[in-house]
Amino acid sequence: MRHLLFLISLLTTLIYEVAFTQSQEQLDSINKYVVLSKDTNLDLKQRLNYSIKSLEFAKTLDVDSVRLRVQRNLSIIYFFNEKYDEYIPLNNKNLILGLKLKDTSAITVAATNLGSYYRYVQQNDSSYFYYSKALEYYGSKEISENKAEALLYIADIQQLEKAYIGAEEDAIKAIIILNRLEITEDRLQLYWNLYNLLAIISERLTNYQQSLEYYDKSISYAKQMDEGFVYEVFSINNKANVYRKSGQYKKALELYKGLLPLRPKYEEEDPTFYPAIILNIGKTKFESKNYDFKEVENNFIEGYKISKSLEDDFTLMAAAIELSKLYLEHNLKDSTIKYGHEALKIANEVSSNEYKMEALLTLSDVYEGEKGKSFLREHIVLTDSLQREERSVRNKFARIKYDTDQLEAENKQISRENLYLAILSLGLLFSAILIYVVISQRAKNRKLKLIQVRQKANEDIYNLMLGQQDKVDEARAKEKIRVSKELHDGVLGRLFGTRLSLDSMNFKDGKDAMMTRANYINQLKTIEDDIRKISHELNTDFVSGTGFMDIVTELIENQTQAYGLKHDFDYTDDISWDLVANKAKINIYRIIQESMQNIYKHANAKVIKISILLENSVICLDIIDDGDGFDTSKSKKGIGLKNMTSRVEDIDGKITFTSQSGSGAIVNVKIPYTNQPK
Repeated sequence: MRHLLFLISLLTTLIYEVAFTQSQEQLDSINKYVVLSKDTNLDLKQRLNYSIKSLEFAKTLDVDSVRLRVQRNLSIIYFFNEKYDEYIPLNNKNLILGLKLKDTSAITVAATNLGSYYRYVQQNDSSYFYYSKALEYYGSKEISENKAEALLYIADIQQLEKAYIGAEEDAIKAIIILNRLEITEDRLQLYWNLYNLLAIISERLTNYQQSLEYYDKSISYAKQMDEGFVYEVFSINNKANVYRKSGQYKKALELYKGLLPLRPKYEEEDPTFYPAIILNIGKTKFESKNYDFKEVENNFIEGYKISKSLEDDFTLMAAAIELSKLYLEHNLKDSTIKYGHEALKIANEVSSNEYKMEALLTLSDVYEGEKGKSFLREHIVLTDSLQREERSVRNKFARIKYDTDQLEAENKQISRENLYLAILSLGLLFSAILIYVVISQRAKNRKLKLIQVRQKANEDIYNLMLGQQDKVDEARAKEKIRVSKELHDGVLGRLFGTRLSLDSMNFKDGKDAMMTRANYINQLKTIEDDIRKISHELNTDFVSGTGFMDIVTELIENQTQAYGLKHDFDYTDDISWDLVANKAKINIYRIIQESMQNIYKHANAKVIKISILLENSVICLDIIDDGDGFDTSKSKKGIGLKNMTSRVEDIDGKITFTSQSGSGAIVNVKIPYTNQPK
C-alpha cells in the first residue's frame, strides 16, 4: 500500500512538473512574440503577424489574464493596420473579458476604443453608451487625463445631439479634472477643445456673452501650445460667428478680415478654411441688411468656386445655400432654383439635415403652387422627425446617464458597506492585536519577574557564600595571628634566650667547646631566621580578596567554556577585596556575568578580554570583545545594559559603553575604592 501511495505521489509530481514546464515555455513564447510585435523597427504587417502568433499561444495556455493582455496588444496593432473589421469585435471581447476579470484598466481602454470608433462613424448613441461604460469604471474620484478625455467626447456627442445641459455638465467636469493635473501639450489641446465646446454650447443656447468668454479662454490655451496657430485661427473664426449671430456685425467683420492675411499659414494645414472665411464675410454683410449686392455675391461665388475645386462638399453646400438665399432676396428665381437644388442634393449626399431643411424652405418659397407646398411639407415632416429623433436621443442619453448614476450610487453604497466592513475588521484586528500585546506583555512581565527572583536568589546565595567565605577568612586570619604571636612571643623568645646563653659560653676555653658553641649558635640563627620567615609569611599569607578573585576566575572560565569563547583575564593584587563592600563585589560579579551573556547572545565574538585594575583609588573593570559591535545610541534601552547601568549607579560608580557596528565593544566600569566596607 505504501509503495502504491508513493508511486501515485511521484506520478502526480511528474505530471505537475511537466505541466509547469510546458506552461512556462508557452509564456516565454507569448512574451517573445509580444515584444516583437511592439518593435517599431519592423513594418506593421510583420508586427501584426507576431501579435497574432502571441494570441495563438495564449489560446492554448487558456489563462484569461494572459489572453486579455495579448488581445489588448493585438487591438493596438489592428488599429495601426486600419483593420477595423477585426478591431471592433476584438475590443468587444476585451471588454467582456475585462468585466469578467474585474480589470478596470482593460474595461476603460476597451470601452473608450469602442466609443471612439462609433464616434468616428457617427453612431452617436453607441459611442455615448461605450464612453459612459468607460466612465462607470473610472470612478467618481479618479483624476486622470483619460477620464477627462472621455468626458470631452461624451460632452461633444451630447452637443451634436442638442443635449446641451448634459454636454455642459460633462465638459465642466473634465475641466475640473484637468485643473488638478500638471499642464502638458496634450492637456493644453484638451483645454482648447473643452472651452471651444463650451463656447459652442453657450452659442446654441443663445448665451452669446458667455460664449465669447469661452472662446477667449480657448484662444489663450491655443497660444500656449507649441503648434496652436490653427486652433487659434479656428477659435477666432468661431468668435466672429458669435458676433455675427448676436448682431455685432462690425466686430464680426473685423475678426474675419483679420484672418485673411494669415491665409498662407493656415492654408497648408486646412485649405478649406479660407473659402469658409470668405463665405462668413459675405454672410455677415448679407445678414446686416446693409450691403452691396455685387460685393456679397462675389464673396459667395468665390467661396463656391474654391470649395468646388477642393471637392469640399460641406463648404460647397454652404455656399450654394447662401447664394440661393441671396438670389431669393433679389427675386432671381432661376439662380435661386439652381443653387437651392444643388444644396439639397449635396445635403442628401452628406446627410446634413440642417442644410437640407434650409434648402427645402428656400425652394418652397421660390416655387409657386403645389410644388412649393410639397417642398414646404417635406420641410415640416423633416423638422418634426428631427425633433422626435432629438427627443429620443436625449431620452436615451438620459437613461444611460441614469443607469450610470444609479450604478455609481450602488457602487458608492457598496463602497460604504465595504468601508464599514473594513473598519469593523480593523477594529477586530486591532482588538486581537491589543489582546495579544497584553497577553504577551504579561508573559514578558512574568518572565522578567522570574528573572528578577532568580537574580535575587543568586545574590542571596552569593551573599551567603561571601559571608561564609568572610567567616572562614576571619577564622583563618585569627588562627594565623595566634600562631604568629605564639611563634614570635614563645618560641622565638626562648630561642633568643638560648642563643644568649650560648654566647656566654664563648668565654670558656677550649677549642672544641668554641667550635661546638659556634655550630649551635649558627644552627639557632638558622632556626630563628626560619621561624621569623614563617611568622612573617603566616601574618601576610592571606591576601585580601583571594577568595573573591577565585570566584570571578571560576565564573569567567565556566562561562567562556560554555559559550565557546577564548578569554584573557588580568587582575591586580593590590586591591584588598576584604575591605570592599559585599554589595560592590556582588554588582561587579553580576556586571561581568551579564556582559558575557550579552556578548554570547548578540555579539558573535570569538575572544573576550577582562581586566580588573586599581588606578588612582578607583577600581577599573574593562570588558572587551571582538564581536559585531552595536549602535550605542539605539541599544541603551536594552534590559541588559539598563541592568548594568543601574548596578553601577547603585555603588556610586560610572559605566561607559564604547562600540561601533562591526568593530567590537568595550564596557568600562569605574568604582570608587575607599578601603571601607559597607
